[in-house]
Amino acid sequence: MIFDRRTFIGSLGALASAILSGASGARAQAPAPAGDAASGAPRFGFQDVVKRARELAAVAYDASPAQLPDPLAKLDFDAYRDIRFRPDKALLGNGAFRMQMFHLGFLFRRSVTVNLVRDGVPAPVPYSASLFDYGRNKFERPLPVNLGFAGFRIHHPLNEPKVHDELISFLGASYFRFLGRNQRYGLSARGLAVGVGAPEGEEFPNFREFWIEQPAPGADRVVIHALLDSASTTGAYQFAVYPAAETAVEVSLTLFPRKPVQRLGIAPLTSMFYIGENDRRPTSDFRPELHDSDGLLVHTGAGEWIWRPLRNPAAMSVSSFLDANPRGFGLMQRDRTFEHYQDLDLAYEARPSYWVEPIGDWGEGRIDLVEIPTSDETNDNIVAYWTPKTVPEPGQGWSWGYRIRSITSEDELNPGGFALNTYQTEAKALGSNEAAGPGTRRFIIDFTGGDLAFWLKEPESVQIVPSTAAGRITRTFLVPNPKTEGFRAAVDVALDRGQSTDLRVFLKAGNRALTETWTFPWRAD
Repeated sequence: MIFDRRTFIGSLGALASAILSGASGARAQAPAPAGDAASGAPRFGFQDVVKRARELAAVAYDASPAQLPDPLAKLDFDAYRDIRFRPDKALLGNGAFRMQMFHLGFLFRRSVTVNLVRDGVPAPVPYSASLFDYGRNKFERPLPVNLGFAGFRIHHPLNEPKVHDELISFLGASYFRFLGRNQRYGLSARGLAVGVGAPEGEEFPNFREFWIEQPAPGADRVVIHALLDSASTTGAYQFAVYPAAETAVEVSLTLFPRKPVQRLGIAPLTSMFYIGENDRRPTSDFRPELHDSDGLLVHTGAGEWIWRPLRNPAAMSVSSFLDANPRGFGLMQRDRTFEHYQDLDLAYEARPSYWVEPIGDWGEGRIDLVEIPTSDETNDNIVAYWTPKTVPEPGQGWSWGYRIRSITSEDELNPGGFALNTYQTEAKALGSNEAAGPGTRRFIIDFTGGDLAFWLKEPESVQIVPSTAAGRITRTFLVPNPKTEGFRAAVDVALDRGQSTDLRVFLKAGNRALTETWTFPWRAD
């Protein structure tokens, strides 16, 4: 499943969810219906979307392809990008939040219904060609009046008090993206992942209808509801988006499977990794590194922090981390040094990390990391998500809650040391400068942060703790690294050709772990 990043024009977005209370296991309680204080009439709310999703699951999925007028279907990338929403037509009023629509065309052929909810009453936003500036595009005939929209985005002051920046956007399948202060779009979130890496191909659920609540004056959040539909499941979603230096989106969802689902991913994240210091390859590109994320970070239910550097593998690879009630996971952009990217336009060093924190107990399952080969930087080839141990039978409702934060710094996540850099090289034979031979590799990890600067004054008290699932560790060394105010650890591993292993390394002083656990798969080819 490689998704062409050029399809995410303008930007994708993320939103927020209802506050969940009384969660039990993987179940989360949906918000109770609200009433109109004046008339006593029921107000539109999340429970109405849940009802729609339940009813939709009882009927057959409409798999007919979306149809567009030829002039829109034939638009290329540049022509589609030339269609822009007129800022003076922005919806949601003139307050802190403003909404713009995405036009149909190019790869975005499936129309979505967008409703505004005012005083508890929803009403669809009607399409009008007057909402858009079509740039150089000329159409011989007027476009249909019932054309609809491809998606939408919401703006809010993020970087300057009087400038409305793009906060979050929904465009394409169930993809959304959102930003915090001084961040540039990179990875994406998704409503649901189904069949990632499956031999029969991946299924892409779609958000088919949205309801955006009109924010009250002075509101610190915007609430969005969405109805998801696919061949295997339907779902009701609520996103509560809180703009900030690290924007947060609280998500609640209730799923209704149409049929048994074998590979279902909750809170999926999608990113790109092409080249990094741990995974170099010959290229004519002048830029040393190209990635939106460089690692998967996991905070297990037992409290362990795990760091897994990302790769661009030769063949599709799936890594699984078994867990119960995880505390968090995310695809992180840990390298924030411009000189490592040298891209003045794309600013890879400013790409956000997305950190997922479960609300309520998620029970047993695993965090899956899927890495897919890519030959350039235009493909989103990395997917991470939670796979529950058990899935409901068709007809059963299934609720989840979580929070996603768009972060730049990990300082407040893990108080311990972390792996800043990962390198690979030839291992040397003991007492020689000669290569150790086939099936042997040296891995070098720079650990920094936490209390490591303190232990630089007594480096002999710090120990490296390596382990390998197969083969043997032939040599280790640990040296202070004043450049990073931490330590550089090296591990030589010997493995029979064709064999694979998972490596683990962390640092400790006495019985106390000083760092997260670095882990990496390796195959001796």
